[in-house]
Amino acid sequence: MIWVMTGVLTGIVGGLFGIGGAAVLVPILVLAFGFSQQQAQGTSLMVLLPPIGILAALQYYRAGFVDVRVALLIAAGFLVGAFGGATVAVRVPSVLLQRGFGVLLVALGLQMVFRR
Repeated sequence: MIWVMTGVLTGIVGGLFGIGGAAVLVPILVLAFGFSQQQAQGTSLMVLLPPIGILAALQYYRAGFVDVRVALLIAAGFLVGAFGGATVAVRVPSVLLQRGFGVLLVALGLQMVFRR
């Protein structure tokens, strides 16, 4: 049941803020459940393999907030980038990945809070 509730929380935050969920799920898996950074990232990616975001994306599409052409082009690049990133990630020490992920989240968060 705890895993389903983790998924519900991740889904709510992902749907609310338009994020893939990894920004929420990976820290939960590492901090609350003791996963290694690689294990958390791999589990998060596996969660997203099925069309999890399809219902949330459909809501945005119906409201006119989806540029399908841009989404498909980004998805094509994402496919290549995700493979390359994962190839590197499985070879990097967990602590470096965890710190890098934390820095990325903080930097993005500060940008969102303080940008004009």
